Formats: sequence, structure tokens, C-alpha cells
Amino acid sequence: MARAVGSEATRGGVSRAAVAAAGVAAAAMVATLPGRTHGLGLITEPLLGDLALDKLPFAALNFWATLIGAAFCVPVGWAIDRAGARAVLALTLAALGATVLAMTGTAPGGPTIDLPAPEVILGRVEWFAVPLDLFVLVLLTRGLGQSALSVISLAIVGKAAGDKPGPVIGLYSFLVAVGFMAAFGAIKAAFEQFHADWRTVWSGIGWALIAFAAVAALVRGPRAATSAAVRSAPAHGHTLAGALRAPAFWVFGLATSFYGLVAAGMSLFNQSLLAERGFDRGVFLTITMVSPLIGLGANLLTGFLAKRVRLGALLAGALLVQAAALACFPAVTTLAQVYAYAAAMGVAGGALTVVFFTVWRQAFGPAHLGQIQGAAQLLTVLASAAGPLVLAAGHRAYGSYSPVVQGLAAVALGFALAALVVPLPMADQLEDER
Repeated sequence: MARAVGSEATRGGVSRAAVAAAGVAAAAMVATLPGRTHGLGLITEPLLGDLALDKLPFAALNFWATLIGAAFCVPVGWAIDRAGARAVLALTLAALGATVLAMTGTAPGGPTIDLPAPEVILGRVEWFAVPLDLFVLVLLTRGLGQSALSVISLAIVGKAAGDKPGPVIGLYSFLVAVGFMAAFGAIKAAFEQFHADWRTVWSGIGWALIAFAAVAALVRGPRAATSAAVRSAPAHGHTLAGALRAPAFWVFGLATSFYGLVAAGMSLFNQSLLAERGFDRGVFLTITMVSPLIGLGANLLTGFLAKRVRLGALLAGALLVQAAALACFPAVTTLAQVYAYAAAMGVAGGALTVVFFTVWRQAFGPAHLGQIQGAAQLLTVLASAAGPLVLAAGHRAYGSYSPVVQGLAAVALGFALAALVVPLPMADQLEDER
């Protein structure tokens, strides 16, 4: 007989409380949009033109804002434990909304701050003066959105999922994908149908976040009960130090982080990348809108295969798809080809996301899972911060994105080969446990 995760069971053994929590958590994840590279990428080109800022200085600004913003993960976890997710969610949403609104007031000619940017292609460090107010505001969107709200979202759905997380995580993934697709569609309509500028769009997002904060503060959702299986689950597995000594940690951690590096760089400069291939802003906005749906299909398929196929093989397959897409991108000339490229990148991203959230418990056990996942998450943050620098520096060095994109394809191929042979330390024990 199926067992309810919460106190009131629904079809499939999932409680109404868990369903409600998945909805709130998904909305919180979608609200991270202005703090993510995909969100900032929507306004990168008009923002750079408005502020008379070049790509490499902006990449340096984004790099340091992302790194410093990662530190927000630590205090928000502490706050959730003491004040509860609902209060922290409301405060974080309000602060992020206020920050996004403040960004609409940035203008050229103000105070600047000098930031170092590693020239990863030419092997040197160069300093750039960037607007101080823009740096602080992007840092806050990264810290409050990409870091803090992501932690809150995962904490909400993690507590609701219990010891049978499949249906809840599946619902959560579906709602996140649909939510992002709807958000990108609304932004696309604002740009194309209503001819809004980036400040108007950003202002609308800011007010929407503040409205969501008010709802989160006033509405108390149902509590999900923790199952007895979760309370009595044995704690066994590798320590963080043990995981760091295992080749699997570095292969899976670096490979999934590498995808994040590529995705961050190509998302931030996606409009410029597509313009180099001869495509206009409308194509860029369409790709941005439909990519989450393609990723959702890959999420579902990979989740189905994860119980039947080795995670190393799934990781290798996703990386091979990514490598093929990157290698072919410099030859893209038609609309059908650019949509095929976007679909391939969406498939790779959806599959890699599932592998990333699945592998750590299977490989290293549950005893120190939080610390191990935290270390892996740190790798992804560092990689996402470096991605735009890699693309911007490559474009400056070669006058085109094509050479650096093809170099990234070779790296993806190397990770795919490593994923095929690396063993998972605890895979056999955990398979017996299941």
C-alpha cells in the first residue's frame, strides 16, 4: 500500500501538504530569475549599451558578484533553522525585489570600482573599472536570488519530499520548468509586443517579487509530516574528506560544473553569440522561452533511466550531446540548425541536472550528504562565475566566439570519457539497501 508523505494522502501517496510545498518551492525557484545568469542574460545587451560598458568588464563584474554572492548560502541556512522557511522566504523575496527595482536607476557616469579579470585565454590578469552601483546591485541579486532563494526553495521541497521523494521532486521539477518558461514568455512578449525597454521589464519583475513576498508573509501553508522511515534511516557513508579523496567526486563534480560554466557564459552572452551566427533578438528570446520545456523532458527521461542505467553512463551521454552541440555551433547558419543546437543543449542540461542531484547519495551515502553536496555546489558556483570570463576573453582574443566554443567541446568530450570509467564508491551497497 502506498504511504502518504504527510498527514492527508492524495493519489500516488503524496500529501496535499507536500503538493502545496512543491508549488511554493517551485515559485521560489522561479523567483531567482533576476539573480541568475539566464535572467541577467535577457537584459545584458541593452544594459551594456545603456551604460556604455564593454563585455569583458561586465564579465569581471559578474564573476566577482557571483563569487561573493555565494556566501549568502551560509547565513540563509542558519536563518531557516531558527526562523523557519516561510519568514526567511518573505524577507528574501522583499529584499530581492527592492534590489531589482534599484537596478533600474543605474546610469553611466557614477563612481567606479576596479576589479581584476583573469584573461583565461591570454594567461594574464587585467583590471577594469566598472560602475560601483551596478556591481553592488548585481552582487545582491546573485546573493539573494541565485544563492539564498535557491537554498530556501530546496529546503522547502526537501522537507516535504520525505523518504519517497520521486513524485514530489518530479512535480517540483515540472512546476519549475513551466514557471521559467512562463516567465521567459512574459519577458519575450514585453520586449517584442509591447516594445518595453530593459528598465521597464526589470521594474515589473521587482514589483512581482515584492507582491510574492507579501503573499508569503501572510499565507501559512500546511505542514508536512516527516515519515518514520526518514527518522529511522541509518546514517552511513563517506565523510567529506573521504569523498574528496574519491575520483568520482571530482569527475562528477567538475563535469557538472563544466556544464554550468558553459551554460553561464553562453547564457550571459547568448544574444551576442546568436548575432555572430546571423540571428536576431527574436530568435534569442524564443530559445530562452522554450529551453526549460526541453530540459523538463530530459529531466523526466533521465529520472526514469537513473534506476536502470549507471549514472556514469548517463553523465557521459549528456556530455557527448553537449560536446556535439558545441562543436557544431560555429557551423550553424539556418533557423532549424540553431533550434537543434538549443534543443541539444537543453537535453544535456536537463540530464546533467538530474545526475547532479542523484549521484552524491548513491556514491557517498547519507551520513555526511549535506557537506558533500555543499562542496559540489561550491564547484558549480565557481564554474558559473568563470563561464562569462571564458567567453568574453575568448571573443576578445580571437575576434569570434567560435574557437573558444570548439575548445569547450573538446573539454566536454574529455569529461565524457572519464565518466564512463570512474567507479562510484558506494553504488553496490546502496543498491542492496534499495
